[in-house]
Amino acid sequence: MPHNIGTRRELFVDGTLVQSFMGTRLVLQKPERRETVLELDAPWENNVSFPYTVLPFKGGWRMYYRASILDLSREEDTCVTAVAETDDGVSFRRPSLGLCEFAGSRQNNILQIGGFPNTPPPFFDTRPGCPPEERFKGIAARQSNAFAMISGDGVRWRLLQNTPIRLRGQFDTVNTAFWDELAGCYRSYTRSWHDPETGTAFPTWDFGGVAAVRGIQHARSQDFLNWTEPEQLRYADGDRTVHLYTNAIVPCPDAEHILLGFPSRFVPDRTSDDSHGLPGLNDALFMTSRDGVYWNRWLDAWVSPGLDPLNWTERNNYPVWGIAKTSPTEWSMYISEHYRHEGVPTRVRRLSIRPWGFVAVHADYSSGEFVTKPFVFEGDSLSLNARTSAAGAIRVEIQDEAGHALPGFSLDEMPPWYGDSLDARVAWGGNTSLGSLRGRPIRLRFWMKDADVFSFRFPS
Repeated sequence: MPHNIGTRRELFVDGTLVQSFMGTRLVLQKPERRETVLELDAPWENNVSFPYTVLPFKGGWRMYYRASILDLSREEDTCVTAVAETDDGVSFRRPSLGLCEFAGSRQNNILQIGGFPNTPPPFFDTRPGCPPEERFKGIAARQSNAFAMISGDGVRWRLLQNTPIRLRGQFDTVNTAFWDELAGCYRSYTRSWHDPETGTAFPTWDFGGVAAVRGIQHARSQDFLNWTEPEQLRYADGDRTVHLYTNAIVPCPDAEHILLGFPSRFVPDRTSDDSHGLPGLNDALFMTSRDGVYWNRWLDAWVSPGLDPLNWTERNNYPVWGIAKTSPTEWSMYISEHYRHEGVPTRVRRLSIRPWGFVAVHADYSSGEFVTKPFVFEGDSLSLNARTSAAGAIRVEIQDEAGHALPGFSLDEMPPWYGDSLDARVAWGGNTSLGSLRGRPIRLRFWMKDADVFSFRFPS
């Protein structure tokens, strides 16, 4: 049965819609590290400050983060949480909230100092009918228990219920959740530990002597309190030895049928600086899913530690949960740096991303092709998120379900397209109208030379 893609944007982040590659291949695109947006050097911040999430806020964005742990021997009881805000996604400031006293003053951005439970990494609940006083939600953890927390303003938080939610797990990480409008449920992605030989998750902290591996589990809920039995995420690569610390899973903006994940990969047995005192290295990966459980994961790093030696120690390079659309031609994400170095503040750096440009079908200068599986659409024209070199080109042919070129839409009838665009309209002999093909099973054949295609859609 052909896929019905309607007018939605389809990303080439996996092979779901591709029938064959001939001289082309999927290539992971890596973000650019840009400016430092927040240096965590306030008196109430220390070298274990850690960013959680970034949410839209009053036309800009708000970042939630752990500002410090006042006593590492009592982490859950001495955690300081705070917020920073930005109008442009680049310059973050600390708003004066007046909520908590620190060193005799309430002129700070602190949400909470210690107490139970800690302010959670939140999301903005888009569920239809969600009460305004519950629009901000998050999963807070204490030992092996998870608690649902809610807020009307994202600043003043309370428990949704006084008892733990029905969700099994270990939770010692940034646990994420969101309302999935297409699936009609809440999804949660939380910490689990599993046996690398069998993939079996451990229900408690008793691993029975096994060198357990950090993983991610998924559950669903209708009310944010009662959750399905967690499922371990499954990966096309089949590697069960990869430690995944945080997950940063979100629906893709304006293509919400695809889930994107930006997990931090932890390599516990490597050390770059013996004087640091703690082992382990981190980088960031990229992965995608269409059902929330089965994932296509790229084991090549999405973000590497880079030239800065202070990022070559444990618990750095964690992607912050959330994507900020900071301009029509740029998305921004954020990543942690300089964790746990004496006398050096932790900081947050911005990552620059091409909209919907996480993976490309790429052809070298020698040229190549790929053909899609049959699908039907509902729009009026075809547009591409694509780029070429100055000497490169792209041509597109529309075929019938059997793979025969349709009259008027063959490769030869499309002038070579070249350039760089997020929404380039495709024309055959000057004709861009595809209304006559709406609802009919078709294939697309792409011919490419020194070019990348990231996504396509059939807009109305």
